[in-house]
Parts: sequence; C-alpha cells; structure tokens
Amino acid sequence: MAEGPQLRTAIPGPNAQKVVARDTAALVRTTKCAPVVAASAQGVYVTDVDGNRLLDFASGVSVVNTGHRHPKVLAAIRAQLDQFVHVEGQDFYYDVQVRLAERLAELAPLEAPAKSFFSNSGTEANEAAIKLARWSSGRPRLLAFLGAFHGRTLGALALTASKPVHQAKVGPTIPGVHHVPFADCYRCPYKLDPSDCGTYCADVIEEQYFLRNLPPAEVAACFFEPVQGEGGYVVPPAEFVRKLSRLCHDNGILLVADEVQSGMGRTGKLFAMEHFGIKPDIVTLAKSLGSGLPIGATLARKGLDFGVSGAHSNTFGGNPVACASALATLDVLQQEDLIGNAARMGTYLHQRLLELQQRHEPIGDVRGMGLMQAIDIVKDRTSRAPNGPLAYAIVDAAISKGLLLLSCGPSAIRVIPPLLITSEQIDAGIEVLDAAIVQAIRASP
Repeated sequence: MAEGPQLRTAIPGPNAQKVVARDTAALVRTTKCAPVVAASAQGVYVTDVDGNRLLDFASGVSVVNTGHRHPKVLAAIRAQLDQFVHVEGQDFYYDVQVRLAERLAELAPLEAPAKSFFSNSGTEANEAAIKLARWSSGRPRLLAFLGAFHGRTLGALALTASKPVHQAKVGPTIPGVHHVPFADCYRCPYKLDPSDCGTYCADVIEEQYFLRNLPPAEVAACFFEPVQGEGGYVVPPAEFVRKLSRLCHDNGILLVADEVQSGMGRTGKLFAMEHFGIKPDIVTLAKSLGSGLPIGATLARKGLDFGVSGAHSNTFGGNPVACASALATLDVLQQEDLIGNAARMGTYLHQRLLELQQRHEPIGDVRGMGLMQAIDIVKDRTSRAPNGPLAYAIVDAAISKGLLLLSCGPSAIRVIPPLLITSEQIDAGIEVLDAAIVQAIRASP
C-alpha cells in the first residue's frame, strides 16, 4: 500500500485527508473485501496503518452504531474493568447483567414483558431462539425465508438462505426447516406487479405451503428479518409483515424477529419491527448492542422459557464488560438522540442516493429505512438483472478513494454510517461514491 501508488484526496472539504489510490483491478477478493489495515478509529472515521483516513459507511457491519470509540461507552467499559471481568453469568448474579435485562425488557416491543438470554453473537442468539421455540411449542418444524441470514453455526445456518457458499460442503444442517420466498417486490419471486407481490408472498404460505406440504400445527416458529440484511437490504411492504404476524398468531406459530443488523436504532427506531406495528414473540439482537464488544441477546415474551436448569446455557454470555458496554450504548442512543438522527439523516441520505440514481443508469433501486440504506446495481433497469461484478468494482473504487462500503445480496451496496453522522459527512461520502461509480463504469467491460 505504501509503495508506488500516488496519493489522492478522498474526503472533500477544508480538513481533507490523503488516501492511497489503489488499482481496483488488482484487488483480489478473498476472505477480506479490501486491503484496508486499520490502525485506529474515532467517530465516523477509520485510519489505516499508512495514515490514510477513511470515512466509514460500513460501521463494522452495523456494529458501531454509536460511532467508533464513543467516550461514554469507553468510560463504562473502563469502569467495569476496574471491578471484575468475568463471573460466570449463567450460574451467578451480578448487577450489570440484571440491569441490562431489565432495560431490554422495558424497551422490547413484545406482547408481554421480555426475558433475556445473553450470548456472544447473533448466531448464538438465533440458536437459543431455535431451541426455545421447539422446547416451548413442542413442535419440530421451522419456517424461514429465501434471502435470509441468521448465522453460520449449523442450527442458524439451516435458517440462512442468502448465498450458497454459506452452506456449501457443510451439510446437512438441522432438519425440519422450510424456506419460502420473501417479499422482495423489486424482484418479485412470483413475477407479480409490485402492488400485488408483497401481500401474495404472505398469502401463499397459507394458500399453498400449509395446504400442500407444511403442516402448520407442526411449525414451532417463523424466523424473519424486518429488513433483510445480507440478502440485499430488502424492505418488505408493511402489509406483508402484518399478514405474516396474523398468520403466525392464528396458527400458534411463534414469530421470531431477527434484529441483529436492523436493531439498535439503525432504521430510525430502536427496533425495525416498530415501523410495522407488530409485536413478535421472540427478538434476537447482537452487533451494535455492545458497540463493538461481543454480545448477543435472545428476548422472549413472558411464558416462553425452558423451565429446566441446564437446558440451555453458555460460559461467556452476558459477560459483565459487554453488558456494561450495552447499557452505555442504550444510554447514548436515547440520551443523545442518535435514533432520531438516524431517522433524519436517513431521509437525507436516501434523497442523496436517489440523486445518484438519476445520474447513473446502473443504479436500479434505492431502498432502506433510516441509516440502513442500499443501492442495487443492475445490468439494465428494464430487466433488473443483478450486476454483482460492477457492484464489487464500485465498492473497491470507493475504498481506494477513502470511503468504506460493503456489498450485500446479489448486487446491492449497503450504505450504513454510524448513527451520529452529519449531513456534511454524508455529502462528502456521496461525492466519493459518485466518483467511484464513474470510475467503475469506465473500467467495466
């Protein structure tokens, strides 16, 4: 990185920084998406080992919603480190874990006050939800959606259906999982008009799947993301979500909302499901819950529990340092109005992305909620055929110019800055993204 390439200004403005202009054609897409070696981070910026400052529109995959190294979060972590680092939280009590459980019980939009089980990740949170749903209902089957991502351990992986690479060479996963199409109205799986697509994707579950192949009385739970994440930042119609909720309720099926990526203020509300006016039975959280420290949570309404000691547990779940970070994260989100800022800046960001769409034909769709936005890169707007290679090239070009981005789904680019982003910083990022799109289009075959 330090040899050869000429330095180039990436972030416009009076405090512009210099970043290395890399040859995007030379980037090799392996397990890492770009050759960025982080040295430090603060707020909405990441600095690499060569001193290049990059504007972060990836947020650690929606982990640092409060920004990098928020002082109140760091203070809470340091204070807990001075007390104790670990006392096994599944067998013994400590105050910080109890306070976090009480706080989440107050905030979670469930039908009844929530109980919490703490783990280390979103995958583990969903594993706990799978076991709790089967245990509580006595039913063996699970319903999930094509495009979903719920994790990579074998139970959660059975629910995941966003990319074949996730399941390649590791099957079979747990049995009894049934996938149905999600309400992706931009590319309707049933080739319907968008005005009909969303509701039909809910209706077809009862009219076809329950009628012909999937006995509803055997379905323990339906897992869904209020906004599909790795599947492409797909926002379903509100009526689809409401119909799905009614369908589950009418058939005694537990509704599990995976808010691992969409939760903690990302969409302009603390939980994305609040946009749809539903109350699920179980909610799973992780990522931004700890502002960078590993913590997951499975929140279940009153009445759902294993009821037997040892049926489910772990060693590090609810670690006191992670719990302290999570409590401080909730304080920052609420007391500093970062959730409100996500709503306001999300509207502004969406408009700026629509302006990019007007200038660049390959942007087929702009979608999202709050600061969970994406642009979908297509071969042409008529067919809406995904153009994954061009999307990857745009991401690489943006990173080379000082803007961190991540792709998702077949051809989407997610735009997810920390929730404390300003309109001026959004403008700076859009300017770089604009230039990256031009560069990638010119270089494409």
